[in-house]
Amino acid sequence: MPEGPDGLRGRLKEFEGPDGLHGRLKEFEGRAAATAGAGKDPVNEPMIRHWCEAMGDTDPAYSGPDAVAPPTMLQAWTMGGLSGHTDRSAAYDELFGLLDGAGYTSVVATDCEQEYLRPLRPGDRITFDAVIESVSELKTTKLGTGYFVTTRMDVRANGEPAGAHRFRILKYTPAKAKRTASGGGKSRRPRPVINRDNAGFWQGVAEHRLLIQRCGECATLRFPWLPGCNACGCQEWDTVEASGEGTVFSHVVMHHPPFPAFAADGAGGPYAVALIELVEGVRMVSNVVGVPYDKVRPGMPVRLEFLRMDPELELPVFRGGEG
Repeated sequence: MPEGPDGLRGRLKEFEGPDGLHGRLKEFEGRAAATAGAGKDPVNEPMIRHWCEAMGDTDPAYSGPDAVAPPTMLQAWTMGGLSGHTDRSAAYDELFGLLDGAGYTSVVATDCEQEYLRPLRPGDRITFDAVIESVSELKTTKLGTGYFVTTRMDVRANGEPAGAHRFRILKYTPAKAKRTASGGGKSRRPRPVINRDNAGFWQGVAEHRLLIQRCGECATLRFPWLPGCNACGCQEWDTVEASGEGTVFSHVVMHHPPFPAFAADGAGGPYAVALIELVEGVRMVSNVVGVPYDKVRPGMPVRLEFLRMDPELELPVFRGGEG
């Protein structure tokens, strides 16, 4: 039996979402987000070195006369820096203007996917094009309600295809904060993301043990937890328990923005967030407690302890001293 006009309108409204916006957003799929973009610098050894130092990646393929860039740096060579790029398309701005005008003004990056077609080497000149690949239906998440927008960037090196990068964001209207059972309305401290790759670490925290992965092939220690070894690529591993001793390698002092969820444990700001170098040789990011934020210094000795933030959350932190 043919569908009547009311039924057709109902299905169209469901397709577009309650705000009737989705149909217009879908029209942007396939349109350019950026055209004839160019990397501000060629692939170069200093940036490769900085990346590897930050990631703790000592693979010999990334240094020396025959060095290549780590594949995961693919997007880094396309970034515009503080001054940005001038090659963003009018369609991209129009899409985001439409979302902003409809009240979906908040944005958060959700995930990315990369495909590598050839190694990038120092001296390669990077160019790229980007397309608005897809706009999802209206979705409701813990953050709020909105649309997932996926862009795909096709990257070339010296004119040859080098890889592709898909980047997905959520443009959303924030959900209203839920009041606590006590009626105080206090924000809950954010929960750590636990997945199959790091679940063992958080199980150790629950047992008041700080566990470091150890490669089953070359015995290299690594942190944070990863599915494979940076040094040899082996996917077999076990763990060793850290002694808890370390020093502050570097740190930042958080002033703004203030986070109400952190105020209950005395970290409403300013507070110190440090990169801790454990005596085992790996580094981890954590809070420094027991010392004023302006007294934290590189080289300061610290000691692991486990701090309960609320009835459901306990975190490893490091207690320092002024000496």
